[in-house]
Amino acid sequence: MQPPNYEHTDTDMMKIEVNLDDTPGEWLGYVMDRLFASGANDVYYTPIYMKKNRPAVQLQLLCDKKLLETMKEILLKETTTLGIRYYPLSVYRMERETRQVETKWGRVRVKQGLYNGELLKESPEYEDCRRLAEANQIPLKMVYQAVWKQLN
Repeated sequence: MQPPNYEHTDTDMMKIEVNLDDTPGEWLGYVMDRLFASGANDVYYTPIYMKKNRPAVQLQLLCDKKLLETMKEILLKETTTLGIRYYPLSVYRMERETRQVETKWGRVRVKQGLYNGELLKESPEYEDCRRLAEANQIPLKMVYQAVWKQLN
């Protein structure tokens, strides 16, 4: 479930963390997919070192407080962790709008970020740029450059 596009602060969010030093790498992508499919707003891994200098990853995720039990169950069933840290978190979100930019290869959606009604950020949608680069057999960066040229 994606947050709404209007400017707001989510006050009922949770940040959940687990350190994994013995979960196979092949499992991590699967776990991420499961968490996103179950409603996580964000999931990411950070390389860390644990006791005895063992390389590991820290899995962190953000979700609505209502999904805490669902996320805990996935982490306990799908990883090797024996414990989970979680705490409440507030998340500010800019207003988001989308517009289209026409390139010589086709249309690209551009995500816009507004703060107090002022446009502060614009970013081409990767999937649109990738699709045009593949369809036209051109470097991805050429599509991005064409979009940025029109935005500036």
